[in-house]
Amino acid sequence: MSGLLQDQLPHPDCCDKTTVRRDSPDHHRGGKEPLQGLTLASHTVLEEAQKRGRLKCLKCGGSRMFFCYTCCLLVGVTPKEIPSVKLPVKIDIIKHPNETDGKSTAIHAKILASSDVTIYTYPCIPDYEKDKVVLVFPGPGAVSVQDMMQRLSEQTVRQPHHACYEPRVKRLKCDDAGGAADTAEESKSGASNQAKGSESRAFPLHRVVFIDSTWNQTNKISTDERLQDLLQVELKMRKTCFWRHQKGKPDTYLATIEAIYYFLKDFHEHCLAQEYSGEYDNLLFFYSYLHSVVTKAKTSAGKC
Repeated sequence: MSGLLQDQLPHPDCCDKTTVRRDSPDHHRGGKEPLQGLTLASHTVLEEAQKRGRLKCLKCGGSRMFFCYTCCLLVGVTPKEIPSVKLPVKIDIIKHPNETDGKSTAIHAKILASSDVTIYTYPCIPDYEKDKVVLVFPGPGAVSVQDMMQRLSEQTVRQPHHACYEPRVKRLKCDDAGGAADTAEESKSGASNQAKGSESRAFPLHRVVFIDSTWNQTNKISTDERLQDLLQVELKMRKTCFWRHQKGKPDTYLATIEAIYYFLKDFHEHCLAQEYSGEYDNLLFFYSYLHSVVTKAKTSAGKC
């Protein structure tokens, strides 16, 4: 097994069934296996890169394969060879400082949807307007994606009308690879999106926040006062197939890239009211490939 995947073993219930069919996956529903039916770009470029082995990141010099999880840069492949995904809403990822970069799937989202994803390292958290932003995190007060828009609309009615949303100055300086570089870009993007006028004002959701950490570390971030007023959204019906499944945690606790993907899929169907045709499947481009590599390695070792 390559160094990229050392010590990474798949969840016992996961088997590689990745295809290019245009029906989107629903993990563990109706007997279906995970990652089945994704509409993905070809993995040939990753297969060839894996054969070449690990290379040095041109920025930090670290030994990497496919991408540098420290610098958020591709390694051994070019941007033209990797799919680019456009998202319907902006994504913020709040990363725990003790989360191991090489084990996190948040970097997948940043690389594949670079213009729509920003990574911050806690305690750096933007000041959010609660009627325009949601936090995807389970809890007693969390709502489904289906109910989210109604709740946001109700909050908007109760709040003073704002003609234009301008992100506030961050309380803390961002020092992570993604957050610091993207703060100015995101501010401009947010203002640009709102300049669309009535179309933007009629659509209450502008940003979605995800927490990237082990589940045992999430409490410190989720209880931070800057996130307390955000509407919480829970993906109750989805199950993980992450090969680093955390012992003692339910299989509804998703890897970061899984949570982003499933939120957007539900958002597309229930909030945009459009038939889903694989628009965000390539967010799982790296994830599905790594899943297959880990599963094959486990099978070869007689553990599957």
